[in-house]
Amino acid sequence: MLPSMFFCTDVHYSGDTALAAALGFRHSSDPHPARSYTKLCEDIEPYVPGSFYKRELPCLLAVLENCAADPIDAVIVDGHVWLGEGEPGLGHHLWRALGERIPVVGIAKARFRDGVAHEVLRGSSKQPLFVSAVGRDVAEAVAFLEKMHGPHRIPTLLTQVDQLCRGRA
Repeated sequence: MLPSMFFCTDVHYSGDTALAAALGFRHSSDPHPARSYTKLCEDIEPYVPGSFYKRELPCLLAVLENCAADPIDAVIVDGHVWLGEGEPGLGHHLWRALGERIPVVGIAKARFRDGVAHEVLRGSSKQPLFVSAVGRDVAEAVAFLEKMHGPHRIPTLLTQVDQLCRGRA
């Protein structure tokens, strides 16, 4: 049996297309991915405030189909799992779409209104990252983020997946 992997994901939009990316890794401290996937998505829904997941969710599901050969321990999204008390965000919608069997961790660069995310400071940054989770205890998700490779606010692999979906990797 293959060891399970974590996948960090991101999506970059250009007009009515998007490039979704996923990087697979085995340990929070890994500086390099063990797997790398991209998926070009067409006919993207327009952005609708408060319903961002409708635009991004199909792209994440498309790129995660490429990861099906690897047992997935958790998926990390660039965004929130919860927007507020009981108000689902992108991560929660992804968790539901994955059959509520794969934990999803949201790591966002900004707080969402009255969001319920936990603030985490990394490196020497004075700006926190905001962590939320479903299917896994949020304290575990916070500890995982704190251990992720890289000396800066944004962990190495999250920077790499952002660059990959922007076509800069």
